Amino acid sequence: MELMPVRSTSLETLAVAAGRPARTPGAPLNAPMTMASALVPGGDSEYARHGNPTWTAFEEAVGALEGGHAVAFASGMAATVAVLEMLPVGAKVVAASGSYYGTTAELTRRARRGLLELQLVDVTDTDAVIAASEDAALLWLESPTNPELQVADIKTIAPAVTARGTALAVDNTLATPLRQRPLDLGADFVIHSASKLLSGHSDVVLGVVVTHEDRALRALTSRRSGLGAIPGALETFLALRGLRTLHVRLDRSEQTARELVSRLHQASGVVDVRYPGFGSMISFEIAAGPAAAQSMTESSEVIAYATSLGGVESTWERRRRHPGEPADVPESLIRLSVGLENVEDLWDDLDRALDSVRELQRSSG
Repeated sequence: MELMPVRSTSLETLAVAAGRPARTPGAPLNAPMTMASALVPGGDSEYARHGNPTWTAFEEAVGALEGGHAVAFASGMAATVAVLEMLPVGAKVVAASGSYYGTTAELTRRARRGLLELQLVDVTDTDAVIAASEDAALLWLESPTNPELQVADIKTIAPAVTARGTALAVDNTLATPLRQRPLDLGADFVIHSASKLLSGHSDVVLGVVVTHEDRALRALTSRRSGLGAIPGALETFLALRGLRTLHVRLDRSEQTARELVSRLHQASGVVDVRYPGFGSMISFEIAAGPAAAQSMTESSEVIAYATSLGGVESTWERRRRHPGEPADVPESLIRLSVGLENVEDLWDDLDRALDSVRELQRSSG
C-alpha cells in the first residue's frame, strides 16, 4: 500500500495525516485493516509474521511523530524485550530505579541468569546517571517514571553517555512525542506502551519501538519476526485511529490534571502530590496510610478503579497493591490517570472519596 507523504512538521498535523493511503481515485481515506496471514508474493511481505499493511500505516504515523522509524510489537513489554535482546551477553545495563515494575522485573530476571549486569540509578540525579553509565552498553531511562513521575534531564544525559558509546533507550509512554521527543535529544531508541496514551481508548494491547538507525531498525524487525512478537491487525488499526486525536486528548486531560493538582495541594489528608508539569498523570499519597488509600480508590464513581492509564476515562489505583511493585514505591501512593471527563465532576468524585476516608478515620478514632 502506497502511503501519502506529509510535508508538514506540525505534530498535530502529523498525528492526523501521517500513515494515510495515497490519494488515488477510489482509494480509502483511512488505511484499511488487512486481515490476512498470507499475501501475494512480490511485495514487501508475503507472510503476515513479516509484515502487514496495517502495521505499516501505524508505524509510519508513530515514526513521523517521534522523528524516526517505528516497529510495532504485540505489547509494550514485547517492545522492551526486543531492545534488550540486541545486547551482547554480560552487557552492563543502567536503568532508572523508578521504572515500570514490568521493565525492572525483566531486567532483574536477565541479570540473575547472567545475561546482563544491572545497576539501578535515581533518574533525578543527573551526575549519578552519567557516572554509572560510563562503562554501560545501555542506559534505560523512563521519564516521567511510572508511578512516581520522576523526570530525567535527557537533554544533558544523552550527549554525555552516547559520546562514550552507550546506547540510550527512553520509555516515552507518559510524555508522548507531543511533550518530549527523545530522539531529537540524542536517544537511540524510544519505547511506548501504545496501549496507553497513543491509542487512548483502553481497548488495545500494543507496543512500539522507534529508532533513527537503519541497522537497529533491521535488527528490531528481525527479532519481531523471529520471536513472533507481532501485533494484530485489529490492534494496530485501532491504535492508529486513536492516535489521530492524541493532541486533542492530551491537551484536554493535561488542562484538567493541572487544575486537580492545584486542588489536591490544598486538600486535607493528601500529601506529596507529584506532577511533572505536563501530561495527564498525577501521583499522591494519603496521609492515613495504605488501607485508607485502597478504600479511597474503591469508593469512586466517576474515576474507574483500574490498573491501566492514558485512556479517555480517568482511572486510579494504589500501586503497591501489586505484589511486583518495587518496595521504594510508597504504600499509600495513588496513581491517577486523568481522562476527558468534566473537571468539576472529577473533583467532586475525588473529594467524596477523600471524605469517605476522613469519615472512616473519625469512626475508627
